[in-house]
Amino acid sequence: MREITRLLRPSGEASFFLFGPRGTGKSTLMKSLYTDALWIDFLNPKTARIYEARPETLYDFLEANQGSKLVVIDEVQKVPAVLSVVHDLIEQHRGWQFILTGSNARKIKRCGADLLAGRALNYIMHPFMASELGSAFNLQQALQFGLLPLIYNATNKELALQAYINLYLDAEIKMEGLTRNIGDFSRFLEAISFSHGDVVNVSNIARECGVNRKTTESYINILEDLLLIHKLPVFARKAKRELINNSKIYFFDAGIYNALRPRGILDQPEEIDGFGLEGLVLQHLLAWRDYSETKSQISFWRTRSKVEVDFIIYGENEFIALEVKNTKNVNLNDVKGLKSFLEDYPMAQAALLYRGKERIMYRGVLCIPVEDFLLNIFPNRPLSAAIDIRI
Repeated sequence: MREITRLLRPSGEASFFLFGPRGTGKSTLMKSLYTDALWIDFLNPKTARIYEARPETLYDFLEANQGSKLVVIDEVQKVPAVLSVVHDLIEQHRGWQFILTGSNARKIKRCGADLLAGRALNYIMHPFMASELGSAFNLQQALQFGLLPLIYNATNKELALQAYINLYLDAEIKMEGLTRNIGDFSRFLEAISFSHGDVVNVSNIARECGVNRKTTESYINILEDLLLIHKLPVFARKAKRELINNSKIYFFDAGIYNALRPRGILDQPEEIDGFGLEGLVLQHLLAWRDYSETKSQISFWRTRSKVEVDFIIYGENEFIALEVKNTKNVNLNDVKGLKSFLEDYPMAQAALLYRGKERIMYRGVLCIPVEDFLLNIFPNRPLSAAIDIRI
């Protein structure tokens, strides 16, 4: 199995948090980048118990290991009390650099990560990008199983996906006491999978799960804090039309969505794959943004009359509208949203990403094979380079 070079590169000597869902490769990347670091692993039950009982053990550990000033604390949310000690050590200005990885931002926020505000940077780890995999990237496989390194490297990907979901239910949800009723939460996960790529209707989800609206909202917050879903806001800068106010949601990985989404005889596979394709594009856009030094905003555009563009990328040097279609042939209805958006924002670039093999211009809109687009997204490179608006 070849080693895959990740594109996230933390910069400088400042301490930082590295957040990301389990299985995204946080620990693997840190071990490859910081080979001489001191390592504290809170996934080790014995280590976690020692530091839970006495967070000040960190002082003793560093006193006994003065050969390195670089310290990695893996899954720091397991013992959040240690953050107060980290804060004190940073304040002592003795040259320590702390790398704090975690998969549960909720617990860290609740237990005082604000102590490090302004003293530690934040990075987010995502699943593989197509550009990291290169020629090994397979679009259909990515839609079916996703791009989580843990799943990508598994022999039986289908079983690994189900085990991953069960791991979160048991290890993160149940054991951390995030909800009292794991059965209700399991039904909620299934129900919210129907909202992937769409505006969330909390009342409908609550009704389907048999729980109240407040509980449903708390479940959504849990998924967001665990970095398992991403909320996409509406692009409303200098709006010329009446827009909706609600956010859309996407699971962080196409494979997770595909595994959670129930299927029935009335379901159309191409529609399910269509939402999966949107999510796959978004997870690449988020990785591109989070791995780049210059940050852009990612949102969507939808009017009250339901004219929509899937993704709007807006930043200091970027203003791009992207529509994603799970089709090999483009028609007028496919480019309707983009053309309406360009009427309101003629300075924007626009492209339609589709399942065809050729770059074409249709009714003034550039249409690009989605696979080509994904393979050409690189951090710290303008997204317009992946589009290459010239044809």
